[in-house]
Amino acid sequence: MEITSGRIQSAQKVVIYGPEGIGKSTFAACFPKTVFIDTEGSTKHMDVSRLPKPSSWTMLLEEVRYIRDNAGLCKTLAVDTIDWAEQLCINSVCSTYNKKGIEDFGYGNGYVYVKEEFGRFLNLLEEVIEKGINVVLTAHAQMRKFEQPDEMGAYDRYELKLGKKTSSQTSPLVKEWADTVLFANYKTFSVAADDKGKKFKAQGGARVMYTTHHPCWDAKNRWGLKEEVPFDYAEIAAFIPSGTENTMPTAPSDKPEEKPVHNEERAVEEQPQPKAAPLPLDNGLPKALTDLMEQNYVTEEEISLAVSQRGYYPQDMPVKDYDKDFINGVLVAAWPQVFAMIEENRKHEEVPF
Repeated sequence: MEITSGRIQSAQKVVIYGPEGIGKSTFAACFPKTVFIDTEGSTKHMDVSRLPKPSSWTMLLEEVRYIRDNAGLCKTLAVDTIDWAEQLCINSVCSTYNKKGIEDFGYGNGYVYVKEEFGRFLNLLEEVIEKGINVVLTAHAQMRKFEQPDEMGAYDRYELKLGKKTSSQTSPLVKEWADTVLFANYKTFSVAADDKGKKFKAQGGARVMYTTHHPCWDAKNRWGLKEEVPFDYAEIAAFIPSGTENTMPTAPSDKPEEKPVHNEERAVEEQPQPKAAPLPLDNGLPKALTDLMEQNYVTEEEISLAVSQRGYYPQDMPVKDYDKDFINGVLVAAWPQVFAMIEENRKHEEVPF
């Protein structure tokens, strides 16, 4: 055992939420060398680095693992948005347990399963943090009626748009996991519209960022920021590691100093991938499965072989004729196990006889 003291430098876990269109994606793009996992397609008009849009919860997890295992690709991972990612999680849980909706579980059990699965997702993001990569989660805001048990009356407050009902437990998990929760909103002012001061109209609309808890919104920070600051990345830039703090110092080099890369010029270093024949566009398979197959260069024949080895369907049966619940609940939801079988079969194919 060793007792240490002082501050520990580490990558940051930041949650930024607010109304649609306020600039959450643009704010996340200002972090050092950001790579987006764009769950809703909001960055298609932005010049940023991104991974393919995940069409399933399994694909989202695969992309996070890819960043974790290839830490040199970026210095910041942004999941934009986390509430759309939650929908992928809900769909995955429903497919796994053969339910049409989260309410079909009864007595709030569905939300418990989602909470457990989402907790594993946050643990995976923690592994990304340990690699020295900042993680930014963006989310939309929703307004909910809130009533404290020790106070009279109820009032409206802004919260993360995670779960439509109070039985949803993912929002508290995200807030507890984050180092910093920032609430962005438009600040408007009301001015008198008549001489008697009985009628008012809204005026202004500056974008601001709230950094501490308030009865009307959730927020927190450990940087000592003011309660209200302009919605500008420059306000927090000094507290965000650039990725160099966790690297070992190297000997001086005679090479000329490289020109720094600006936000709009950053790009992900391309990694060589094995070549494979592209999947036919009219294969009749769900997009969630097709995306996973393309991502891992898996053919239908390889899936048919793995499925037949487990005794689910005969090998000569086309994958598109499999039961839909089997495709979503087994092939997609349990893709890591399916792909592990495929990789094992590939090893046997490479052994000469």
